[in-house]
Amino acid sequence: MTTIRNIVLVHGGFVDGSGWQGVYDDLAKDGFHVRIVQNPTLSLEGDVAATRQVLDALDGPAVLVGHSYGGAVVSEAGTHPNVAALAYIAAFAPDKGESVSTLIADPPPGAPVPPILPPRDGFLFLDRDKFHGAFAADLPARTAAFMADAQVPWGVDALSGVVTEPAWRHKPTWYLVATDDRMIPPPAQRAMAERAGASVVEAVASHAVYVSQPAAVADLIRQAAA
Repeated sequence: MTTIRNIVLVHGGFVDGSGWQGVYDDLAKDGFHVRIVQNPTLSLEGDVAATRQVLDALDGPAVLVGHSYGGAVVSEAGTHPNVAALAYIAAFAPDKGESVSTLIADPPPGAPVPPILPPRDGFLFLDRDKFHGAFAADLPARTAAFMADAQVPWGVDALSGVVTEPAWRHKPTWYLVATDDRMIPPPAQRAMAERAGASVVEAVASHAVYVSQPAAVADLIRQAAA
């Protein structure tokens, strides 16, 4: 069986694509052709269009990878003919008719509540003072402070964007559960992974597992590529 050589990485909300650098470096040294989508995060539709633009430019099949909200983008954009496999990294995996908004509407009792501030001009931010504990508890304080201060405004419309035809219903799927995640509860991650029929790996990590444990993330992507 031929290994897929193209990898496309899609970031989540509140952050940009630079957090993928460790994963990028790990895969690139093995000869993978890695592309990173810089989501505008204004609307799901816009982020899917940005992802499809990257997929259109590829010369062969790819593994499409999403972190957090990027999982919603991957679910919708992954029907692209160049996508051979999907990988979700502590990510939302909405079904048809679902959005991130509907998936987070009814958190289980006792689940940590992400410190999302009230919308400002149609955009969301995480409370800077709580960013480290909620999003990136296993990263050094300085790194988490940088991420908090470099936040990308997350459009409310992106959260409410509805998936029309989830790619995981038709394509091989992998899922990495972050067991110490305080943004997306691990039980919710496991339930979405099971529903998607995904091959599951777990890592003892925060929501920022793609930054704190790039080797574990890269290994899961290699499995999907094989």
